[in-house]
Amino acid sequence: MSDEAVWVKARASNADGSCVEQRAHNDLIEVRDTKDRSGPVLRFTRAEFSAWLDGARSGEFDHLVGG
Repeated sequence: MSDEAVWVKARASNADGSCVEQRAHNDLIEVRDTKDRSGPVLRFTRAEFSAWLDGARSGEFDHLVGG
């Protein structure tokens, strides 16, 4: 991937921009706060991000949002 990899924001994000966005960049998945685009970026290997997605899909983290 190039330095121009596109950031992707979830369709279900809030109108006020309260969300995170992610992109694939240099063999990593990067995640940042949509409201602070010049702030810190979290970087995960594809395996780490895949494990997180699996947990999210199976409801492992639902308790964090009171769901």
